[in-house]
Amino acid sequence: MKIIPASLALLILAAAAALSAGEPATSFKFQFGAGPARPGFVAVTPADLYSPAIGYGFEPAVPGAVATPTDATGAQPFAFSVAVPEGDYRVTVTLGDPAAAAVTTVKAETRRLMLERIRTAAGVFTTRTFTVNVRGPKISTGGEVDLDSREMNPATHVAVARHWDDKLTLAFSDLHPAVAVVEIRKVDDAIRLFILGDSTVTDQPGWPGSSWGQMAPRWFKPEVSVANHAESGETLKGFLKERRWAKVLDSIRPGDYVLIEFGTNDSKRSGPQNIYPNQDFAATYAEANTTYKELLRRFVADARQRGAFPIIASPSARRGETAPPSSLNEYAAAAMQVARELKVPGIDLNAMGVQLNAALGADGIKQFGDRTHHVEYGSYLQAKCIVLGLRQSGLPLAQYIVDDFGNFDPAHPVPTPAAFDLPPDPSAPRGPRPPRPPVAAPVPAAAH
Repeated sequence: MKIIPASLALLILAAAAALSAGEPATSFKFQFGAGPARPGFVAVTPADLYSPAIGYGFEPAVPGAVATPTDATGAQPFAFSVAVPEGDYRVTVTLGDPAAAAVTTVKAETRRLMLERIRTAAGVFTTRTFTVNVRGPKISTGGEVDLDSREMNPATHVAVARHWDDKLTLAFSDLHPAVAVVEIRKVDDAIRLFILGDSTVTDQPGWPGSSWGQMAPRWFKPEVSVANHAESGETLKGFLKERRWAKVLDSIRPGDYVLIEFGTNDSKRSGPQNIYPNQDFAATYAEANTTYKELLRRFVADARQRGAFPIIASPSARRGETAPPSSLNEYAAAAMQVARELKVPGIDLNAMGVQLNAALGADGIKQFGDRTHHVEYGSYLQAKCIVLGLRQSGLPLAQYIVDDFGNFDPAHPVPTPAAFDLPPDPSAPRGPRPPRPPVAAPVPAAAH
């Protein structure tokens, strides 16, 4: 007779109880490391690789790589996934290593920054909490989002992007990532910030490409869930056609926030669409002072009809643009005009991006991977611009900005390129990178 480990038996019993009640399990407690699990916790061992049959386990830090046994402390990044239904999940992690100083950065789903460089001394543990939005493509009223090939395998119809699959994935990295406990529970009271946009906003899958939408969760307290629905190549027309907007509207509750940033691709009059094959930008072009404005008005009206707070952001500035007018100035001006006309908060990300470029001088190019898209340093600053705009908006959401956000000023951006040291993800060749400073002196444990 096969003996089932006590930890797995606990999870099976919990899942069976949930299924008997007609719903899948939405609350979990995992304990990592040696020794027996505490009552109510599932012990996770290095051999626990993720499988749908078990519903939890370690996965490769890079999607598609070969999974290898790991533990929850060490020099290598690792990911841990749990099968969950769509919703918002409050995640509490206890970080630390009983035998060594640790520095841990935590990301969720597709590289969404949740916790940045949490330091613990040897034998000291600290607890942090954040909320992760998990979603699938189905729409409750019927049908589903028309996902592209970056998001779903067209042959198998299985989601390949972690922000569309049926799991909650946490990735741990940095100088010495260390996790002792992970607790997850579904919540219905999260304050949700929905984000709409294009490749400058989406959850980019590979380092060093990055977006401000991926960095935004870092700057909010645990009460806030950031639901990033942006995708590369998107336009206002495309968002409607592919039912991405229908998915967002299907999810909105009164009191949610909807941040809308388009223009980069809406401005393209022709040429092949870089994400959807056999499509041309001529079909989604929107003239700045007519169609673009009309579509923004529609999105604002739809959000308001569902009791949400709409926010309009102008498209981000491009590399080397250090003084107005920028290449997207016409769309930036139109976006801000609609915001004023409809009396909704407007965040002029384009103007702030020009300020950043000018303030950084020769270092301005270090924000970018190409003319339009940012690397992690640039997206980190772009996210701070967005959060600054939210703080200045006077919206209730502003009270949930984290205390260490500080007094950010695009004309005097902090951090500088030399001071920025977010650990890169192992999803692409890292290339030359300056050595990091040694781990700082241990700090006392703190709770958040």
